[in-house]
Amino acid sequence: MVSLDSSFLIDLLAAKPDAVDKAIELDREGEPRRICAPVASEVLVGAYFLGGSYFERTRGLIDNLPLLPFDRAAYHEAGRLGAELARRGVRLGQADLFVAAITMRNGERLVSRDDAFRRVPGLAVESY
Repeated sequence: MVSLDSSFLIDLLAAKPDAVDKAIELDREGEPRRICAPVASEVLVGAYFLGGSYFERTRGLIDNLPLLPFDRAAYHEAGRLGAELARRGVRLGQADLFVAAITMRNGERLVSRDDAFRRVPGLAVESY
């Protein structure tokens, strides 16, 4: 299973060829896709800002994807990861830290074009 990052969803909504090709590949492989709350909220910021049909398409996309849980284990994982990254001198935004922790906690790969996730030890990142 894969967890979809906001970069992928935004690119998919914009019909960027690399994202569309990745979505087709995931469909062809029958790969289950899910999202986490920080990703959904990040994508919705732009959707609410732009409104209209973009909002409707965005809502239709994200509201039909299963939501990964952000439970106690996930927030402890976020704290552990944040401390480990800080010790290494690596900065990762709080939302990205939550996305990484939730994805790892649920044993998924993260589909993203954001290179910052590659600095997270133990996180499987799949680019497109």
